[in-house]
Amino acid sequence: MNTSTANLFEARANEFKMLHQRAGIFVAPNPWDAGSAMILETLGFKALATTSAGLAFSLGKPDGHASITREETLQNVKNIIAATNLPVNADLENGYGDNPIDCAETIDLAAKAGLAGGSIEDATGNPANPIYPFELAVERVKAAVKAARNQPYPFTLTARAENLIYGRPDLKDTVARLVAFADAGADVLFAPGLKTRQEIEAVVKAVAPRPVNVIMGVLGSNFSLNMLEDMGVKRVSIGSSLIRAAYGAVFRAAEEILQNGTFSYADDATPYGNLNKLFGGR
Repeated sequence: MNTSTANLFEARANEFKMLHQRAGIFVAPNPWDAGSAMILETLGFKALATTSAGLAFSLGKPDGHASITREETLQNVKNIIAATNLPVNADLENGYGDNPIDCAETIDLAAKAGLAGGSIEDATGNPANPIYPFELAVERVKAAVKAARNQPYPFTLTARAENLIYGRPDLKDTVARLVAFADAGADVLFAPGLKTRQEIEAVVKAVAPRPVNVIMGVLGSNFSLNMLEDMGVKRVSIGSSLIRAAYGAVFRAAEEILQNGTFSYADDATPYGNLNKLFGGR
């Protein structure tokens, strides 16, 4: 890595860190490729976060079945980083391995790719046993934290507790895991699947003063940014909701063609010239 590239990565990492330290909530939306990342940057967002589901769907694969390799994830990350000037946080799933050393290696590779941050989750990818035991989950986060601290710039590590989206509606255990992850040194805490104000506030209070990420754009979670800020949330991501919205538009357009033989969907499409100018103007 040359000096100018290293300086660029460091500047973006510092920018991402400051977004978590300054007053106010912020949204890090989730592009699935370079083009969607460029659109989001143009609209004025201050940071981006990748989506494992979005990447999987864009490749015609299912999410949540270890169908995306670490190499595919990092290549997608590199494409997004090269396409924008924004700091990028990555969904690094379970670190692409069960052992703490796998998490450490993934964080090291992620930082070398130019990411400003990344997340490690406690989901195994094994439907028969979807969540790592508590002690192993904590050791994995400790290894990821150590790797993050060994980078030449401040890599922001997010630790995720996945109980609530894997059929284990145990808020007490989820909170205990997040507290342990915070004690292990994680910079940001995240439990996808929080649905109520009471649940969100319980997590925010438990890990304070560490910042909390919540996910919106999913069924059952429709709080406004003002409401989330009042609850103490610092960062909001939107998971696969943008690619699902985009694919929803494709479904509706194709169904119109097949069922009605009409093409009115094009009236609402972004003009060709606008996209061509956006993607050709860098």
